Parts: sequence; C-alpha cells; structure tokens
Amino acid sequence: MSTMRITHIGGPTALIEVGGWRILPDPTFDAPGRRYNFGWGTSSKKLAGPALQADDLGAIDAVLLSHDGHEDNLDPAGRALLPSAGTVVTTQGGAKRLAKQGATNAQGLADWQTTRLEAQGKTPIEISATPCRHGPPLSRPLVGDVIGFGLRWEGQQHGVVWISGDTVLYDGVKEVANRLDVGTAILHLGGVRFPISGPFHYTMTANDAIELTRLTRPHTAIPIHYEGWKHFREGRPAIERALQAAPAEIRDRFRWIPIGDPVEIEA
Repeated sequence: MSTMRITHIGGPTALIEVGGWRILPDPTFDAPGRRYNFGWGTSSKKLAGPALQADDLGAIDAVLLSHDGHEDNLDPAGRALLPSAGTVVTTQGGAKRLAKQGATNAQGLADWQTTRLEAQGKTPIEISATPCRHGPPLSRPLVGDVIGFGLRWEGQQHGVVWISGDTVLYDGVKEVANRLDVGTAILHLGGVRFPISGPFHYTMTANDAIELTRLTRPHTAIPIHYEGWKHFREGRPAIERALQAAPAEIRDRFRWIPIGDPVEIEA
C-alpha cells in the first residue's frame, strides 16, 4: 500500500485516507470573521473558512491534535468533533485537559513515544510523536507543549508520513532527520508572528522549510498552515518566491495541493 489520499480542508486541517483509516490532523471548522485570544497579549482573526464542514466528513477514525491550546489548531467546531472520533492522539497535557472536557478517547504522547492504530480489515499504523517548539527559546511555558506525528505502515514506498506540527526550526525538530526516514513531509508554515513579541516566529518560515527539507530529504513536501489567519505572515506567494530561489533538488520536492479537493499522494 503506497498511496494515500489527502484533502486539505484549510489551515492545518487535512483529511488523510489510507489503509481503510480516515485521519484528521488539527480540526478547525469555525466560520471566518471571529477574533481569538491566544493568551499573553496575542490574538488573531480568522480570515477564511474551511473548504468542508465537519458534518460533511463522515466518520473519523483518529484525530492527530498537535496541541489543544490555540484555536487555529483546535477551534470550537473542531473541539465538538473530538468525542465522536475513534481516538484522539495529542500531547500528554492535552489528553488530560480533553478528558476533563468529555473527550475520554484522548491519549497523550511525549516526544518519540508511539502508539498504534489497529482494527480488523485495516492496515496497522504506528504513530510516533515528534518534537516541536512553538516559538522562540524559553517560550514553552507561555505557548505550551506541541507535538508532530510520524506515521509508518507496511508497504510504504518512500518512507514515513511526517506532520511537522506548529514548530520553529530548532535542534529538536532537526532530530527528525536522524530518527525517521521521511517520505512525505506535511509542513506547518506561515511564519507566524505577533506585534507584541516583535521579530520572533512561532511557526516555520519558507526558508526554514527549505532547510528542513534539505535535512530530511522527503520524496514529497506539502505546505499547509499558511493561509486563512491574520497572524500567518507568509502566504503562498511568499513561500513560492523562496522556493524559486532554492536549489532545484529541494524545490522539486514541494507539491501544492488544492484546498478542498482530494489528491492522491505516493507514500
């Protein structure tokens, strides 16, 4: 089994269908127009709605939630979906908070811990939590814990499917290059910044993604988390300009997938 189907719904949200599983990272389904407070003087306005509504998706076997504290990764409509999912994999602290809120199907992972999706008639998938740092050094007490996800199953042609999660480029995320044979990298970009914190970034820039792709060397790199919110500072045009300046050996690994339309990806 070497293909999967990805439907980019918007922001960090995408439906991944593979081996009989329907997997949803970071569900965000609120309508646009609302402003959300992220804490410590930061806030943002949602500028674009999802390409699909939560009610249109059907059954979800697993939600991969990079973190539960920011509405651009888990908004109220996405949160309402969690109890009906088969399982929710997230941070250890997030799993405890979600359980108190009624999502008793949540399980938490620390960096490099693993769990498995197993069910009769479906291809088993091993899920590994990968490191993230959602901001500059020493920001973790403010922004909380975040994880990415490496998905491995039998029959992958190119290697692990890796979802970076919201992270800047730092030694922890670079460790993925040494720990995982990455076939498909789904990269959270956007170069997030806030006026109150000046030049510091909270997600990767396009140049960060280029460097990380040089290190991990995936067969396919897919940008997500770059549109739909005011605090995203690098949209697709800025990312494309950076890619044009990158070596062809890196640039040619990137693939844009349309928002709302399912796309088959060799895995």
